[in-house]
Amino acid sequence: MLALGLWGLDRSGMWRDEAVTFQVARRTVPEIWRLLHGVDAVHGLYYLLMHAVLTVHPGEVVLRLPSVCAAAFTAGLVGALGARLVRPRAGLWAGLLYAVSPLAGHYAQEGRSYALVAAGATGATLLFVCAVRAVRKGAWWAYGVVLGLTCWLHEFAVLLLLAHALSLALARAGARVWRGWGCAAGAVCAALVPMVLVSRAQSAQVAWLREPTWDTATGLLRSCLGPTDGVYAVCLPLAAVGLTGLVGRRGEPTCAGVALPLLVVPPAALMLASQVAPLYVDRYVLYALSGAPLLVAAGAERVATAVGRRWSRGCRTPAAFPGRTAPAALQGRTASAVLPGRPAPAVLPECPAFAALPERPAPAAVLGDRPAPAVLPECPAPAAVRPDRPAPDFSGPSRRRALGPALVGAVAVLLALSHQWPLLRDDRDPARRPDDLAAVSRAAGRMLRPGDAVLFLPAQTRNVALTYPGAFRGARDLALAGPAPASGTLYGTEVGAAELRRRTDRLEQVWVLADRDLLAGRWRVGDATERAKLAVLAHDFVPGPERVRGDMTVRLYVRRTAVTRSPAPPTAPPRPAPR
Repeated sequence: MLALGLWGLDRSGMWRDEAVTFQVARRTVPEIWRLLHGVDAVHGLYYLLMHAVLTVHPGEVVLRLPSVCAAAFTAGLVGALGARLVRPRAGLWAGLLYAVSPLAGHYAQEGRSYALVAAGATGATLLFVCAVRAVRKGAWWAYGVVLGLTCWLHEFAVLLLLAHALSLALARAGARVWRGWGCAAGAVCAALVPMVLVSRAQSAQVAWLREPTWDTATGLLRSCLGPTDGVYAVCLPLAAVGLTGLVGRRGEPTCAGVALPLLVVPPAALMLASQVAPLYVDRYVLYALSGAPLLVAAGAERVATAVGRRWSRGCRTPAAFPGRTAPAALQGRTASAVLPGRPAPAVLPECPAFAALPERPAPAAVLGDRPAPAVLPECPAPAAVRPDRPAPDFSGPSRRRALGPALVGAVAVLLALSHQWPLLRDDRDPARRPDDLAAVSRAAGRMLRPGDAVLFLPAQTRNVALTYPGAFRGARDLALAGPAPASGTLYGTEVGAAELRRRTDRLEQVWVLADRDLLAGRWRVGDATERAKLAVLAHDFVPGPERVRGDMTVRLYVRRTAVTRSPAPPTAPPRPAPR
């Protein structure tokens, strides 16, 4: 996971959410604290953490390194869960499956909190299993602390409590376990109350979300189990086989009883809540991904165990021991001479006990009224009880037999990696993100000149200038009233509609950095200043040359009177591209 996360980490471009992390984390702590009172309180702890990280070196690679490390840690935790709930080789397979998942790899290379939330949620799940099994004293206390901190990284991690409650029900846990979990869950919820109160007042930030559909759910399942047809076709049946152990012994959580709620409950709960108030985005429940490799590994373990048992039974048949004859003490005797009424096997394997020990009759007290067999050989004592014999050595063929299936499973995961390699490779391209602010900045740098007027439409597009200010050095921001850090906002405060019209009255041309869908009328803004920007451009200016980068455009607008006087609108000479 660490190797895949570091591969192509420097994409030479951030998308809008990463850019927000970058420019907010470089503010002072008082400025960050002021910002959280008005916006992005749900990411407050993450911003403070990244403030400390970017103090070392403010760069794109350093911005993404915490996510890479968190993803690697999560893969290890998934492996530990598989080893504890099933056996070590299943843990190996589960950890490797998580590492090669394109979904995990995608968020491992983003400067946002979701990979860290996944690590915290998986760690809390491991502590949950330890607490239920009473493996470690104080595990409920540690569980509450880890989950509480994870919820402060993102509040939707609290849905993990619902998954763990279902796991306790499937394990038929006792009252003592329910009390311990209930106290920890209550502490987590109480600690999260301030976050919930503040974030509810900032719910306008997610007004762009829409209700999830059935296709949303099936798409998430496919992303978790395998986005390619071949991997999905193998992992889905294995996950179904892994569900056969959903309910185990009383008070004992099974792998399926932990993994299935982890995979299903948080996304399902958020999707159901989003039918009333849309809140669902797949990255909000990225931590649910940890349940998928656990289910697949549990199913693979069941298949491997069944195949191994069948193979062992085949190896233990008489045909598997050619050339062996019955011991001398039993040669020539019929089945009735050994065990009356039972047929004797055609060939009996050799045992040192028959040749080394004399024949002795069985005591009648043991056999009762049944006729005693002619001979009862006495087995030698185990080597562990007899000091005159060395302990058996299991480092030879038995160890190789144990490592064989583990290595076969690891090779199968590597085949899945090769099958998904094109997806992982393409994901390193900045164009695979929703936008590439570095490309937009380069396009603006080729067209803008010092002193040119710039209008950002909507205000969020000012994120380009805040993240890559070099291309806009010397340009005039027409709508800006107060800078972002001092105003406690993400993108700065803007002037009113009247002041904006006054500032544009004497301009012959203005450069507009805008969302293409907004300019095309495919969505509308509610802010008065944003509406005034659109009205001024539509009434007083006509569009000219532009450079398009993804969903954003850098376009020149020329006043209509200037177009009437001169058929060729003035344009800035292109700036040579930086080397």
